[in-house]
Amino acid sequence: MDYKTDIAKYTAAVDDKAVAAIVKFCGIALQSRDASLVSCTDEAEVDRIRKGFATKVLGLDAAESDKIIKAVCEKMKADKTKHRVTFYYLMAEASGKLGGLA
Repeated sequence: MDYKTDIAKYTAAVDDKAVAAIVKFCGIALQSRDASLVSCTDEAEVDRIRKGFATKVLGLDAAESDKIIKAVCEKMKADKTKHRVTFYYLMAEASGKLGGLA
């Protein structure tokens, strides 16, 4: 999967080191098609993102996480296949913590 091209649909500049860090964080989950995608309508999925990436990697509290997850879901709403790496990248960018991933 060319994550950089997918991310470039949503943002002007793509940080290769941040993409690599997100891919490393996601690990084996990216090998399964279902696990490599995000569903904004699945509350269990949103909860996993909030407790996992948003809290553990970005250091966001629940309120910040919810705000950013909602914003990224809105930004990607036309995309039927929301790739996890792209979703997480946009979350990091929106939180201002993109540089901390590299």
